Amino acid sequence: MGQLKELTLRMARAVVNDPEMVKVEEVEGASMIVLELSVSPDDMGRIIGKDGRVANAMRTLLRTSAAKDGKRVNLEIV
Repeated sequence: MGQLKELTLRMARAVVNDPEMVKVEEVEGASMIVLELSVSPDDMGRIIGKDGRVANAMRTLLRTSAAKDGKRVNLEIV
């Protein structure tokens, strides 16, 4: 499992009420890695946060982690 995928799983599971429903799909392109995060519909508000703050914080952590390896990453919540 990729390091970014594992980081996303850990962050999401820490926030939601139903950690068993958290799933992350990693799609690696030529210049960017796309992480698709899916959670229980009941936890969607928790993972996005007020004004998107939780989601933006997760994206920031992923970007800085990926930048160390010279990669670009995008987190999509589906």
